[in-house]
Amino acid sequence: MFNDLSSPLALLQTRRSGKPRDLIAPGPDDAQLRQILEVALRTPDHGKLAPWRFVIVSQDKRAALADVLETAYRAEKPDAGRLEIEAMHQFAYQAPTLVVALSSPVAGSKIPLWEQELSAGAAIMNLLHATHALGFAGGWLTGWPSFNHDVRDAFGKAGEKIAGFVFIGTPGKEQEERPRPEYDAIVSTWDR
Repeated sequence: MFNDLSSPLALLQTRRSGKPRDLIAPGPDDAQLRQILEVALRTPDHGKLAPWRFVIVSQDKRAALADVLETAYRAEKPDAGRLEIEAMHQFAYQAPTLVVALSSPVAGSKIPLWEQELSAGAAIMNLLHATHALGFAGGWLTGWPSFNHDVRDAFGKAGEKIAGFVFIGTPGKEQEERPRPEYDAIVSTWDR
């Protein structure tokens, strides 16, 4: 069983992202989405900088997002084929709820950039935990749109990066486990 809500530990032990292409309605309502994002704001943040931002892309703005993605993709790859363009449109329309997460580091801070970027990733993870705790599923995607400056400019500004597109909804099909690392391959004891 994935995303077992019987206890906080059970949820963490069984947490499984949803594939954005498989997430269907319902997604969180406005109050639930606010609750999810308020949990993300509780992320560890050395220096109290809030080096992250979230942009909600409502359903009525998905066509505009598809246009941004297509225009940026064609500018970068003028010979793009039909299937590539369709993939950009499919990306824009996945799941009922979409939150674009931006790494928004504070320039000139004594807090290293790396720590600020780690905090942005942690904020997204908290967003996903809250999503699953409310009984939904979320999927965090990056891919080409996250690294294109024209797409970034649609949501942020120079100095910021798209840390991910977080798609939220209800699993439309049974979820499957994915390969996980072996404990002994990742965990060791320092014995110096």
